[in-house]
Amino acid sequence: MKMSCYIIEGGRKLQGEVTVSGSKNASLPIIAATILNKGITKLYNVPNIHDTQITLEILKYLGCKVKKHRNKIEINSKNITKKEIPEHLMNQMRSTVILAGAILGRFKEATFSYPGGCDIGARPIDLHLSAFKKLGINISENSGFITCKCDKIIGSNIDLDFPSVGATENIILASVFAEGTTQITNAAMEPEIVDLVKCLNKMGAKIEGAGTNIITIKGVQQLKDIGYSIMQDRIEAGTLLCAAAITEGNITLNYRTPEHITPILNKLEEAGCQVSVQKGKVLLSAPRRLKAVDIKTMPYPGFPTDMQSVLASSLTVAKGTSMIIENIFENRYRYVPELKKMGAKITIEGKTAVIKGVKKLSGAKVKSTDLRGGASLVLAGLAARGTTTVTNIEYILRGYENLEQKLTELGAKIIKKEGD
Repeated sequence: MKMSCYIIEGGRKLQGEVTVSGSKNASLPIIAATILNKGITKLYNVPNIHDTQITLEILKYLGCKVKKHRNKIEINSKNITKKEIPEHLMNQMRSTVILAGAILGRFKEATFSYPGGCDIGARPIDLHLSAFKKLGINISENSGFITCKCDKIIGSNIDLDFPSVGATENIILASVFAEGTTQITNAAMEPEIVDLVKCLNKMGAKIEGAGTNIITIKGVQQLKDIGYSIMQDRIEAGTLLCAAAITEGNITLNYRTPEHITPILNKLEEAGCQVSVQKGKVLLSAPRRLKAVDIKTMPYPGFPTDMQSVLASSLTVAKGTSMIIENIFENRYRYVPELKKMGAKITIEGKTAVIKGVKKLSGAKVKSTDLRGGASLVLAGLAARGTTTVTNIEYILRGYENLEQKLTELGAKIIKKEGD
């Protein structure tokens, strides 16, 4: 595999206007949902990133016909012939596991291996499997492969131990055609789940309560062809705002749902940024130097774990000492040794990171260890003195569409160099 890198000349303030792409975390379950509609689904505003490409590859493997033009995708799932997710594609990203719920929902049978993706800690799929069992699905494991099978899916009450986004999505997808009613309590409340449910309901599903911690799915017989436009990416929105904050910048974000990023906006204001929300836009003006803030990551509507490393990067140059408590994933601090190469002062103890702000970071050669950790290094490079080379950017390309292009439009000096 060729390894690409970003080369960044730091020290430029980001200024101007930029539009946020479609959401990675909403696209993947919605693409999976097209398996349930035994016809044609047209999706708009789909980000052209590695993770959506892999998901579409799996759909083609299953027997779907896929037409793609820029951010518009047409999927015909009428003639699916296979019911297993190929291991080599499953290994490339974790969210492939949500395809299992959709395949099960349609065929009452699915085979897959344990998923791959970013190594940010244990993300067991036990919650998914125990939920499938409650729906009357038999599960067997054989040499690393999981086979799920049943005669019929029976609606059930499922109480999740943790409000897992992936498990909530999988239960919804598996229950659309179930006999009777399925109720999920302690369901995840993320906006991406609301988007999935909006899309399914437009197809003809009967789902209530998305965005709350109790979701009810009444089984239906069939779905219909639709067109659906995917929400914008709230993590990309937060990343671009933090990029402006760390470079003393001043940007306007074309972003329609600022209510999805309230905890991020609150922390940026607390750090000294001026933030204003207008119709379809978020404006941010950064101070000469940010102030330290404390963060605790929590399930939605709390501060998102996906933004933890990105905001941490901005806080490396803030005045004072910031404290971060990571409550979701135990390996989320793998980016820290890389930031320290650039002069950041960060100490880690268990779930807690203490960041002592420095006046300036220095350019260095650093390596992405995961998607959001990689983004944090790009931000550090934008603010650092001299040149920063971020390697292993394949992780970053998994989740950000045209990141270097957007940053260049805002005045950054960043080039993507393809691997040799």
